[in-house]
Amino acid sequence: MAKKAITTRSKSLPQIRAVKPVKPARKSSKSKPWTEAEVVEAFSRFRKANPEPKGELEHLNPYTLLIAVALSAQATDVGVNKATRHLFPVADTPEKMVALGEEKVRDYIKTIGLYRNKAKNVIALSERLIAEYGSQVPRSREALESLPGVGRKTANVVLNIAFGEPTIAVDTHLFRVGNRTGLAPGKTPLEVELGLEKIIPAEFKRHAHHWLILHGRYTCVARKPRCEVCIINDLCRWPEKTVV
Repeated sequence: MAKKAITTRSKSLPQIRAVKPVKPARKSSKSKPWTEAEVVEAFSRFRKANPEPKGELEHLNPYTLLIAVALSAQATDVGVNKATRHLFPVADTPEKMVALGEEKVRDYIKTIGLYRNKAKNVIALSERLIAEYGSQVPRSREALESLPGVGRKTANVVLNIAFGEPTIAVDTHLFRVGNRTGLAPGKTPLEVELGLEKIIPAEFKRHAHHWLILHGRYTCVARKPRCEVCIINDLCRWPEKTVV
């Protein structure tokens, strides 16, 4: 009997997408850094508003989570879930995925962008897990990033959701929030990630990237940020924010 997919959902957590290094917005804050007290206040508010944020990608175990996140590059969580709801019941382990074969994997995920290359990576990744890790998803970023189709962002998501590590996965939304608010300015996702790691207290790191991505997706949006409903409006350094 096919296993029922486990869905981890929050109220409105967005998909996590890969992001290429880009320049910060021209009008990002250049004012003084946030104080420790301000950082604590901001994340205390995020925690109060959404105590247990969780990802929306459906998965059965760490392996299927890894596959789902890899498939989500340049795709939406909704689109990935539609495909994996049929794929994972028949291939929820590396052995089953390899047995299924690249051609059949392509058929299952053909509605997802870049599906041909992704199918190839899924099989190669699964073969590596079998040969080098006893079919288990490794718990180190270095090992995860060595797998076909797995980058730093994907590794951070898996470490955070599957293993509870306090990693920060930077997508386009989090990158924008880090720069616009002045919380962690940076020219690349890695700079923003490292900046956040330095300033966010340990008690908030487990869910920090979820809160910031959610904030960027629904409040601190790209074109017309909704400053009037922003819960950190008074702390934000963006010079063009609408003061409430």
